[in-house]
Amino acid sequence: MSYRPPTRRTALRTLGGLGVLAFGATACGPDDSASGTVGTGSGRASEGARRFGAEWDSHARTFMSWPALESVWAEDLPYVREDIARIARAIAEYEYVVMLARPDQQKAAQRACGSQVEVIPLAVDDMWARDTVPVFVEEGGEVIGVDFNFNGWGDKQEHTNDARVGRTLLTEYGIPRVEAPLVAEGGSFETDGEGTLLITESSIVNENRNPGLSRDDIEADLIETLGVDKVVWLKGVRGEDITDAHVDSLVRFTAPGVVLLDQAFPGTPPDSWSRAADQARAVLSKATDARGRRFEVIDLPQPDLDRITGEGDDFVSTYANFYVANDSVFMPRFGDRKADDRARGVLREQFPDRDIVPVVIDTVASGGGGIHCATHDQPGEPID
Repeated sequence: MSYRPPTRRTALRTLGGLGVLAFGATACGPDDSASGTVGTGSGRASEGARRFGAEWDSHARTFMSWPALESVWAEDLPYVREDIARIARAIAEYEYVVMLARPDQQKAAQRACGSQVEVIPLAVDDMWARDTVPVFVEEGGEVIGVDFNFNGWGDKQEHTNDARVGRTLLTEYGIPRVEAPLVAEGGSFETDGEGTLLITESSIVNENRNPGLSRDDIEADLIETLGVDKVVWLKGVRGEDITDAHVDSLVRFTAPGVVLLDQAFPGTPPDSWSRAADQARAVLSKATDARGRRFEVIDLPQPDLDRITGEGDDFVSTYANFYVANDSVFMPRFGDRKADDRARGVLREQFPDRDIVPVVIDTVASGGGGIHCATHDQPGEPID
């Protein structure tokens, strides 16, 4: 979730047991920064059997998770809960929000979130609903949930309860479950709703998730499981954040053929993250989507770290981790007024018919994520 060098969450990786990041792990795809890392498969979407919809499609609800563990957040736990409640209340102005909370924390979560948010008792460990809630696809006129076997981003953090969220949630809502043949997280996937999938190799072609599987193996499984037609592979970054560089903090669709690309603040020294953005640009400049369109790449610059209100060098300052909800788009407000306004303007140009809603998320960002990481959309007709 982070596109800054290692966050506080990285230091917690030993809690999950193995505690080993994939430094130096070899991707199965080409390693050249400008390589044409584009899949060519013909997936189930072409048969009309399964569709992985775009985030701008209609939502039935948004799922979120209430931060549970002091062992993860320490003294920041009350502050990250304030951020999560603030996000939930903001989204609830536009669509139905369901907050998952441990039974003994349900009442406190309800008080913090207010009556517009439904808080249900369901055991969780952490707040990253994008990764623990199933990936929803549509098939045969109904929504189904794909459970990607969450393993704590490669056993880097305690996840006993989060590993069960997919199965438990789908049972609770009576949604058919499909168990994926892979380990992955929702933040790894970015789709245009028309058969194109963007993904980083570092976050899935990785021994800490899918040992022994090549990129071609994984691509075939993604095409079959998600119903996409084409996979565009970006290199990503290995071992410098807990997610191994999820795509949802790097590059995001705003429409078929149009993407926003995270960019470091001008003058920032090059690092692994800026090089990942450069590599993504190189790939996208040569690639086409599932319909044969060239990509239009629009820069989304980060704020000046000297002007933000959040603390620490590890602050996750990407605007790319925005969340598209019904009639709205939610973005972080970092406190650099010029950069915040610029990002809001870019999003307004891309989503002219939606309200662009800035939200203060300083503690969430200090923990390695953003609004998109903390939310998960279920497609469908809006719930009143």
